[in-house]
Amino acid sequence: MAHNYDNNGFGTRAIHAGQEPDPTTGAVIPPLSLSTTFKQSAAGVHKGFDYSRSGNPTRVNFETAVASLEKGKHGVAFSSGSSVTATVLSMVGAGSHVLSVNDVYGGTYRYFTKVAPVNGIETSFVDLKEAASIKEALKPNTKLVWIESPTNPTLRLADIKAVAEYTHAHGALLVVDNTFMSPYFQNPLLLGADIVVHSVTKYINGHSDVVMGVAVTNSDEIHEKLTFLQNSLGAVPSAFDCYLARRGIMTLEVRMQRHEANALAVARFLETHAKVTEVIYPGLESHPQHALAKTQQTGFGGMVSFRMDGTLENVNKFLGKLNIITLAESLGGVESLIEVPAVMTHASLSPEQRAALGITDTLVRVSIGIENQKDLIQDLDTALKFAY
Repeated sequence: MAHNYDNNGFGTRAIHAGQEPDPTTGAVIPPLSLSTTFKQSAAGVHKGFDYSRSGNPTRVNFETAVASLEKGKHGVAFSSGSSVTATVLSMVGAGSHVLSVNDVYGGTYRYFTKVAPVNGIETSFVDLKEAASIKEALKPNTKLVWIESPTNPTLRLADIKAVAEYTHAHGALLVVDNTFMSPYFQNPLLLGADIVVHSVTKYINGHSDVVMGVAVTNSDEIHEKLTFLQNSLGAVPSAFDCYLARRGIMTLEVRMQRHEANALAVARFLETHAKVTEVIYPGLESHPQHALAKTQQTGFGGMVSFRMDGTLENVNKFLGKLNIITLAESLGGVESLIEVPAVMTHASLSPEQRAALGITDTLVRVSIGIENQKDLIQDLDTALKFAY
């Protein structure tokens, strides 16, 4: 019988939850299950698995681990973070209204505005700097509220507990995208969220070699709906990707600790630089929601955004001089990545929408990796000097 690790610490759960030694061989690391189908002892009688789209031992291992880390009961894995978004919205049905935080990931915005309407789902967007703003934005047919905290890329926070109270009073479900914080620094289910979603591609896997997503919930009803849609829509991850992501989870605690330490040091360095006009990092006292971050998070994560003086030309000169930090989309890997949201991850937004959100051509987003702290700061310093 599998041991219950719910009362153990994060690092222990990250290593052991769902990761029982193989009962046949005693292998400490369970073998990767690549089989697409499973032998039945009689017609319709099996050991919990019949076809790998419907369920796979390696996938269950991963789902169990993530659920444990998020303090949830059920985990449901998908082939990408975007497929999680599509599946969750498939729960609400045509004629429904979804309310989203306005400063949302560009891919999520694209789905809400370009794909969901085709399926009869309306989405509107609201600034949730003040949680009470949600009250006027809710509609009679609002079935789902979707937030990120912190948001991507301007790192604004939403008061998850307060938003959950307003959402539930309206009879809607609250979904929180917890990708930026990872389960190590924030557990939205404990703050009232109904569903927590992640792009596993980012911190959970942590090595920039897997594209996956996951949803976690405490509700048996929601879990039943999600697994039905997971099987029916078929956006399931491969067993190999689940194996890699499960392996990544084992070091999530120590990685997040290093990401945060490096990010805080980088943020403090950038605050002192004459060519940096603003540094956005919830761990800085200068962040307008620093106090909120301390109440609902256990740390501040590894994402830093900042605004450079000058123009996009200066930004590109800066980017071209970097040697350690890589110009690339995505985030959450062990290596540091840097991007310009206005022309990369958030290019799908109109210029007017980007301007309203503060996503200017000189806003730079950095996913701080776990390299040597002094090397990262020296790389940034050298490139900033070269840019002007």
